[in-house]
Amino acid sequence: MTTVLLIVAGYVLGSMPWGYWLTRLLEHEDIRDHGSGNIGGTNVWRVYGWRLGLPVVLLDTAKGFAPALVATLVASHLVGVLAGGAAMLGHWRPLFLRWQRGGKMVATCGGAFLGVAPVVGGIGAAVWIAVFLLLRYASLASIVAALALPVVAVLLEEPWPVVVFAAAAGAGVVVLHRANIARLRAGTENRFRFRRLAKAAD
Repeated sequence: MTTVLLIVAGYVLGSMPWGYWLTRLLEHEDIRDHGSGNIGGTNVWRVYGWRLGLPVVLLDTAKGFAPALVATLVASHLVGVLAGGAAMLGHWRPLFLRWQRGGKMVATCGGAFLGVAPVVGGIGAAVWIAVFLLLRYASLASIVAALALPVVAVLLEEPWPVVVFAAAAGAGVVVLHRANIARLRAGTENRFRFRRLAKAAD
């Protein structure tokens, strides 16, 4: 019963669409009508700037971190990855948005790994930052970091649930970025700009 409750709690926490909620509350707009239409922190940052984008990134990370950490401490690595995976699923198909399309799970995935395997999560975050600062493609940074997760988990000899989770989570992130991959190959993917987008560009 404890395992089920931890997994359900992970999904509920992951379903909290902070990008949607904060922009509704503070800007009185639906983030899904702007930019890429995504509720994640990258799109919020692009459209409204860092004052909204940064809190969304942190909250999306926290909603993966908290259930994964608690489940790992209370139960085991296996339950931790199940709770973290449930949070990622919730971010992708949020209960609070009636299971409509959510985000691409990157920040929530990072948070889940920081909770269940902090070194793997930290290296994944470092890979993301390095690729992003070098090339300024948030999508490419997410893809490379996702692909790095299972490699790092194996090299660090993490428990098998962490290795399997790394492979599954990494694959999930890559699949959700398939449109970005097509644009990267075509040379049409937009580089990230730190300044707020003009609404006319939406």
